[in-house]
Formats: sequence, structure tokens, C-alpha cells
Amino acid sequence: MLPGACLIARKDIGLLLFQGRGMVQAALLGLLLIFLFSLAGSGSEIPESWIAAVFWLASCFSLVLIFNGLYAVEEESLAREGLLMAPIPVQSVWLGKALAGGLLLLLLQLLFLPAGVVFLGAGALSSWTAGAGLLFSVDAGLILLGSLFGALGQGHSTRESLLSVILFPLQVPLIMAGIHIGASLLATTAETGDLTSWYGLILAFDAVFAGAGLILFPFVYAE
Repeated sequence: MLPGACLIARKDIGLLLFQGRGMVQAALLGLLLIFLFSLAGSGSEIPESWIAAVFWLASCFSLVLIFNGLYAVEEESLAREGLLMAPIPVQSVWLGKALAGGLLLLLLQLLFLPAGVVFLGAGALSSWTAGAGLLFSVDAGLILLGSLFGALGQGHSTRESLLSVILFPLQVPLIMAGIHIGASLLATTAETGDLTSWYGLILAFDAVFAGAGLILFPFVYAE
């Protein structure tokens, strides 16, 4: 499953990056959200929880555009049947789209981080290792869920818009954990005593939707 997923991810990354399919819009949307939220705290210091919340909200909204673009590649060229008939497990499509979406999301987040410093006044993290672990673990849950809902939303513009709305409530536990841990890493006097439960929530979320994607994706993508 992994070799086929890597081939699909490489194809999709090339299409979205070098043809600009949705990446520019996703980057502009995230940066615009960061700038607009910075105006709310103009003239005063923005709390660390706000900074973490804006970062993850920008990531979530950008993720919708990324996966709409990733799954639109086959819809526009009528190539979905070709992927279904390829000699690879159909779950390779889900995993390949998730890998491509994760790498593209990470590129956008590398833009959002300095934007957060400039517009929101974010300080240095208390632990860069913990920050990297938080980023990758939360991103894993976002892309696993995003890839599944990206397949559900293809084919009709109405379905895309409605399923995008449904996606956000499902992400709430993951985003809340990311905000709480991110705020503690940004705080100068971080209290880390209760962070274990939040990390457990993130890992449980990732595991649940990894299993859900493996089981449900063949039915979703083949309609």
C-alpha cells in the first residue's frame, strides 16, 4: 500500500505546487486570517491561547482548499476509474492524498509561523522538540480526516461546501488539544502538569481516524 501511496503523493504534489492548483488561495486565506485576527488585539498583547488558536484555524481552513484541489485532479480529468482499476489497494489513494496534503500543509505552516511572529507577536517556544511533536501529531489527524472527507465531497459543488462544514466540528477535539498545548509552549511560565491527557487525546484521535479511513475509504471513493 505504501509504494502506491508514495507514487500518488508525488504526482499530486507536482500538480498542486507547479501548476498552482489551490495552493496560492490556501496560503492567502491563512495569511489573511492571521492578519485579521491580529487587528483584534491591536494595541495590546495577544494571549498565547489566541495565537495558538489562530494558527490552527488558519491551518484547518487552508486544509479544506488543499484537499479539494487534490481530489479535483482526478474529477476534472475523469481519472477516478483509472485509479480504482490500478493494481494497488484503493486505500493507497487515501494514504497518498493524505501524504501529499500533509507535506503541502507543512509548507503553508512554515509561512504561518513567521506571520504569527510578525502580526500576532508570538514569542519563542519553550521547547522546539515538543513543538515539532505537537505539529506533526496534530497535522496527522487533520490530514487523515481531511483526506477521507475530501473524497466524500467530490463530484458536486453543494456536497463540497456542506461536507467542509461538517469537517470542522469533527476537528474540534484535535484543535482544542493543539491550542492548549501550543499555548503552554508559548507561555513564558508554562504549566505542563496536565498536558499528558491532551497528548493522549491527539494520539487517540489519530488512531481512530486512521482506522476509519482504512475501513471506509473504499466505499466512499468507489461510491
